[in-house]
Amino acid sequence: MRLTNMVPEFMTSFPEQLEPGHLYVSTHFSTAAHLCACSCGSEVITPLSPAQWVLTFDGTISMRPSIGNWALPCQSHYVIDHGAIRWARGFTRDEIQRNRESDHRTLDAAYATQGGWWSRLFHRRKGT
Repeated sequence: MRLTNMVPEFMTSFPEQLEPGHLYVSTHFSTAAHLCACSCGSEVITPLSPAQWVLTFDGTISMRPSIGNWALPCQSHYVIDHGAIRWARGFTRDEIQRNRESDHRTLDAAYATQGGWWSRLFHRRKGT
């Protein structure tokens, strides 16, 4: 049975056993985790950053963009909007591939502009 809502739980690290209907948020690790909203029991991990998922909390929780579990057998697709699960249509294989390619370009651009120690190391190893 598909879930209809998610309740936020803020913590430093995630519990060993995730509970259905709970979105666990670690601001320390900038990551969220939950069990797939389709009730298949798979764990879904979403890194939080402007280039990946953005979380807003106003007493309820929202995440953007949508969560497309394309690597899972269920291939569920939904948005968490003010605590409610809004189900979205499935993607074709071509759409999934284009989406993944777009995600990789977005992440590459974010890493290139962020700087930081790992960026300096990357450029030092490349000789740039």
